[in-house]
Amino acid sequence: MPTYQNRKCQISKAGVQYIDYKNLQLLSKYISKYGRIVPRYYSGATLQNQKKIAQAIKRARHMALVPFVK
Repeated sequence: MPTYQNRKCQISKAGVQYIDYKNLQLLSKYISKYGRIVPRYYSGATLQNQKKIAQAIKRARHMALVPFVK
């Protein structure tokens, strides 16, 4: 069973200030193979960044850039 306790936030590490809904390469890392948003304990994102990621994914879904279900 893998452990995710020492995982660091990759977004904070890279210094990303704004998570854009058009950046599909970044968003695809936080979407599971079933099209769901990956939870914090898998992604290792901070709470603030996880909320930004979720909002960006939801915006991308409404703009039809990311499917709701795969």
